[in-house]
Amino acid sequence: MIRVVLPHHLRTLAQVGGEVQLQIEGEATPRAVLDALEARYPMLRGTIRDQVTQQRRAFLRFFACQEDLSHEPVDFVLPSAVSSGEEPLMIVGAIAGG
Repeated sequence: MIRVVLPHHLRTLAQVGGEVQLQIEGEATPRAVLDALEARYPMLRGTIRDQVTQQRRAFLRFFACQEDLSHEPVDFVLPSAVSSGEEPLMIVGAIAGG
């Protein structure tokens, strides 16, 4: 079971209160997690990654085990602590300003 923490605006859109738990078939990769997340919550399609290119949206970041995984390939195998459910995969809205 993979635990996913969404930013507040995506939790509101998906109508979930806390973290989301997903069952992943095969290896736990960012692509597999996002595929499962979008299958379970279709209203999130296009909010985390572009629907055509499948690229992560610029102002969202992926963190797990105190590491920024945002620039890892989409088929990167997530740390075992994430795939075991011990640690969550956090999707965080980046802060920008000037």
